[in-house]
Amino acid sequence: MTALPMNRRLVCLSMLGASAAWTTQASAFARYDSSTKVFRLDGGETTYAFGVNNQGQVQALYWGGRLADGDTPGTPISIRDHSSVDLSTSVTPQEFPAFGGGMFVEPALKVAFTDGARDLVLRYESHRITDQGITVRLKDINQAVYVELRYVMDAETGILGRSAVVENRTRKPIRIDQLAAAALNLPIEEDYQLHYLTGRWAAEWTLQSRPLTAGSTVLESRRGDTGHQNNPWFAIDRKGVSGEENGPVWFGALAWSGSWRITLDQDPLGVVRIVGGYNPFDFAYRLMPGDTLESPIFYAGYSGHGMGGASRLMHRFQRRAILPGGENAPLRPVLYNSWEATEFHVDEPGQVALAEKAATIGVERFVMDDGWFGARNNDRAGLGDWTVNRNKFPNGLKPLIDRVKGLGMDFGLWVEPEMVNADSDLYRAHPDWVLSMPGRPRTEGRNQMVLNLARRDVRDYLLKVLDDLVSQNDIAFLKWDHNRNWSEPGWDQRAVEDQQQVYVAFTKNLYWIITELRRRHPKLEIETCAGGGGRVDLGILTMTDQAWPSDNTDPYDRLTMQDGFSHAYAPSVMMAWVTDSPNWVNQRTTSLEYRFLSSMQGGLGVGANLNHWQDADFATAKRLIAEYKTIRRTVQRGDLYRLISPQKGSNRSVTLSVSPDKSQAALFAFVHSSTKLDPQSLIQLRGLDPRATYALRAYAGPQAAADATALNPVRASGAYWMEHGVDSPLRGDFQAAGFVLDRV
Repeated sequence: MTALPMNRRLVCLSMLGASAAWTTQASAFARYDSSTKVFRLDGGETTYAFGVNNQGQVQALYWGGRLADGDTPGTPISIRDHSSVDLSTSVTPQEFPAFGGGMFVEPALKVAFTDGARDLVLRYESHRITDQGITVRLKDINQAVYVELRYVMDAETGILGRSAVVENRTRKPIRIDQLAAAALNLPIEEDYQLHYLTGRWAAEWTLQSRPLTAGSTVLESRRGDTGHQNNPWFAIDRKGVSGEENGPVWFGALAWSGSWRITLDQDPLGVVRIVGGYNPFDFAYRLMPGDTLESPIFYAGYSGHGMGGASRLMHRFQRRAILPGGENAPLRPVLYNSWEATEFHVDEPGQVALAEKAATIGVERFVMDDGWFGARNNDRAGLGDWTVNRNKFPNGLKPLIDRVKGLGMDFGLWVEPEMVNADSDLYRAHPDWVLSMPGRPRTEGRNQMVLNLARRDVRDYLLKVLDDLVSQNDIAFLKWDHNRNWSEPGWDQRAVEDQQQVYVAFTKNLYWIITELRRRHPKLEIETCAGGGGRVDLGILTMTDQAWPSDNTDPYDRLTMQDGFSHAYAPSVMMAWVTDSPNWVNQRTTSLEYRFLSSMQGGLGVGANLNHWQDADFATAKRLIAEYKTIRRTVQRGDLYRLISPQKGSNRSVTLSVSPDKSQAALFAFVHSSTKLDPQSLIQLRGLDPRATYALRAYAGPQAAADATALNPVRASGAYWMEHGVDSPLRGDFQAAGFVLDRV
């Protein structure tokens, strides 16, 4: 066969025509040009455009830096067959490709009909522009299967939310075998570099980088939840062009807490395609006539200011549009958690004693962890029985809560609602409530099984027990844990053809429980925790206030983990605890100041056994917690600059948080191990007002105040601190220093 010629650049790069006859309906940022059939969304410094080509396909045109209002972002032109083996359907960058019509690239939708046909060819039918954005309606060429594509762009950050709804208007069921939220397309370049986050228990948030070349990269979880192994976030920049603070970066994150998949590949012509949504592994969803299935939301953004700029956009977007309360959400309080002090051996006198000690150092929230309920003396019994253990708390939780509140703190509690032990009253009464398959073993992890939240009776039961717990006790906070992944994902209440709907129904019911619980208790706050950082994503974060990144609290390990975490998620949700030394993970010994400075870069918590502390420890903790409260708003709500990365074996780590009004900056500097009297470079800051004057103050580190005064001016302009830098030479092993710059 003879290969046919084609335009080897995406149409999105062609700036054809001058001014366009744009029409705007309802939204100032969503427009449609009826003469060229081009849709355009503008927000922040970003433009996203797509159009309808001459075959009726919805085609990607442009995604990048913001264009001028009069610019035409491209013309939708169906690309001709590249050859007999790469037809137009595959080489045209479609916004939502369905499997059919000779398409071989990763589909966003794949269905099967009752007559055995598995071919779906979608064409544009209509659209509407609303205050929320753009909705485009597609239809198969001869079956009454409709898909609604939804586009919503955040006006400030330019982050785009995309999702899809499939509707069956035929007279028979159809089976959905694959459903993504969106397909994203990038033009041909030879230097794309992919960044993503991987890990395992106690080693989450490892930042990976690799060239994005021909072939596919699959990021996924098949585990029933987000998973430690991969996180549903990616970023793509250009090697040699992009850096931490410069150059283009395209990034995205999937808002889904169940099994998910993001596929990134380069097609035979070099176009990069990113498809993300439900994981098609073991997935089959029978859609009855008249029913719909909605995808998760896939958020996507662009920054021209490097990976740091991309991260700051994501952080700002999460604080504004994702997290409960938005910009009016309260700051994360300093908390104490009792787990490492007592583990399962909790009782009223012991918890009161810890609470009294915690109050003296400035803790604002006291959290009692596992062991307070049922027959919970170890991890082999009690899960599912969410009633207070009267042997440990003879008068219930009220006396403890009253004492905690009397000390000026609010009270929080650990729960793991989705799990059950075989040795529990709940399992003995309802063994059919767990995920399982007929005639197959019921696999346990940590001596527990997973309740099937897809069942309505399980969903309603869990809401009731949690509602009763919060209603009957003055509880301000729940640490919501999830300590194992799925196995045997059966749902024997349903017909065989419908049992794999469990992957969608479980997660949607989880969301429903948390949402309804918070509706009934508007002041309740919740932390997402899953054996560490196994369930952190933009789906669960819409209804939880903070996240537990890892069970690994080693302060040095946390520097790289927190660095990885910050690429995708805001420091305001990142909880970090100060625990005992030597740390249980690596038996590494570090100073209390070092541990505090490592943890003060996010939401600060203390998890050490206060019964073992000396007077000097309490004095240090009290001083540093007081210091944290003076910079907390800047750390949690400010712009994060990763000045020196701890990645790739770096001996140093430096971060800077700058308040939104640039009136304050918090600088954290760490050295792993100094050698050979090696000199250290100055720390050049970023994000300050160059014309303002800032006073520098050191509050922690070896001879911090003396060194800062001797080596740096007390006051200087923002330009000085950014161009000249801060001198903070640290010597020794696991050393750290903390500085504050205040505008004067």
